[in-house]
Amino acid sequence: MAITKALLTDLASTVDRVPSNFIRPVADRPNLEQLHSSSASIPIIDLHGLDGSNRSQIIQNIAHACHNYGFFQIVNHGIPEEVVSKMVNTSKEFFHLPESERLKTYSDDPSKTTRLSTSFNVKTEKVSNWRDFLRLHCHPLEDCVQEWPANPPSFREDVAEYSREMRGLSLKLLEAISESLGLERDYIDKALGKHGQHMAINYYPPCPQPELTYGLPAHADPNAITILLQNEVPGLQVLYNGTWLTVNPVPNTFIVNIGDQIQTSYVISNDRYKSVLHRALVNSEKERMSIPTFYCPSHDAMIKPAPQLVDNEPPAQYTNFTYSEYFDKFWNRGLSKATCLDMFKAQN
Repeated sequence: MAITKALLTDLASTVDRVPSNFIRPVADRPNLEQLHSSSASIPIIDLHGLDGSNRSQIIQNIAHACHNYGFFQIVNHGIPEEVVSKMVNTSKEFFHLPESERLKTYSDDPSKTTRLSTSFNVKTEKVSNWRDFLRLHCHPLEDCVQEWPANPPSFREDVAEYSREMRGLSLKLLEAISESLGLERDYIDKALGKHGQHMAINYYPPCPQPELTYGLPAHADPNAITILLQNEVPGLQVLYNGTWLTVNPVPNTFIVNIGDQIQTSYVISNDRYKSVLHRALVNSEKERMSIPTFYCPSHDAMIKPAPQLVDNEPPAQYTNFTYSEYFDKFWNRGLSKATCLDMFKAQN
């Protein structure tokens, strides 16, 4: 049985088995026992004092997390709990709207700056993911808001407020990451060009056979940094030393990961930091939501290793490329355990 609805949300409650187009090959299915048995997790970094007396220690903590994990959680980040609560509530309300109302925003065209869709790339993928998502461009904010859904009535106001807070937090973190690499505080800021910011509101309905599918399979993010808000339902896993670590939700925290462009994984840091594989599991009992904010270079930004990090040992690991070149390859290839950065490796 294949999917018969445009959106998974409207199919999931009508089936008692996973449709065939969602079933992963046997060798690529989640080990759900790890979701409950793993006690290790990614570092938690307290940002209190980042702009004051604790800055040097916090920068060291960020450097350690980026180098060893590619992921960290942050507390005392300065985002009001009320802003976060409104964002979660209005997102949940959107996905609980009648199908006809939600479908007003539906599109499978990735060039649209506001769109509701399902899985990842329904035009090219062979196996679908157990996820619907609302994708929103958020910068410049005044150019984007009028494209966003007008229902629920508070959606635009609540999401705009959250987007502004995320932009401020992203810029703070980028400055800290720059310093952690020994670069000028504004190096990454300048390297991103005019900057891009977008958001996905991911909705994972309860799944009758979660052992057969993923919300999202293992992948690395193509952008600079991602700041993730997840609800109280676990599902995010991060690959660390060959083991999948479950990142259990902690109230009033965000999860930060390095994307391919910083290299916080590769390019700007010239392989000093790693963009790490992560995935989303689903469960049979509860709906899960996650809201990643993707902070990106502008499409015309030229991505290249920081000159200060390149010498004869090691030489530059990547050729120069624009972010639009990179993202096109990421989108067309689909989610994969192999990063697109390998396509831009320098021939040394």
